[in-house]
Amino acid sequence: MTALKIDLVSDIACPWCAIGYARLQQALQTLPDLKVKLEWHAFELNPDKNAPQEPILPALSRKYGRSEDEMRAAQANMMDIASELGLNFEKMQQRFTCNTFDAHRLVKWAATEDKATAMKLALFDAYFGKAKDVSDSEVLAECASKSGLDQAEAKRILAGDDYAKDVSEDIANYQQAGISSVPAFIINQKYLISGAQEPEQLAQALKQITSESPS
Repeated sequence: MTALKIDLVSDIACPWCAIGYARLQQALQTLPDLKVKLEWHAFELNPDKNAPQEPILPALSRKYGRSEDEMRAAQANMMDIASELGLNFEKMQQRFTCNTFDAHRLVKWAATEDKATAMKLALFDAYFGKAKDVSDSEVLAECASKSGLDQAEAKRILAGDDYAKDVSEDIANYQQAGISSVPAFIINQKYLISGAQEPEQLAQALKQITSESPS
């Protein structure tokens, strides 16, 4: 059985990151002989912790220089894609911008308990499915609990600076490596797959990489 290491650089506030992970899972289902070790890495779409939160549609309109109607249509398209993948994006147009640094800290902690993916999925569901504020400590602790982690320990971590250095180093390292958009899939620390590719394209790329890699 061939083994691959996938470093997945993503942000909780990035809908394509949730879609990209779901598509990766679909791709892997077609590659039963491939064993994958996945590690999540932090990226921030909204790195300013002091920036005021604002409704997502006008924020995206300003960021991309497109009308709110255009952004609403783009979001609706993502909601359709997410639904087909079994993701809950029901309230993605009702969410507000927010900083995700503390959420990334909890993902780092969850990784020490082998629950990073569960934590990441709980955060995606809270933000896109329920329009919850994933910078809020109560919301984050609730996501930790839903991931099978201790809620009191999550609150203790959030009250301090545990894993802050890990997250900061993650962000800096991948920025220095030239990662400027997410999701980014780095395979065996050598190959880069950018964006939320279709499952068939991902599977083909992974097969190609596998053929070039020692078992």
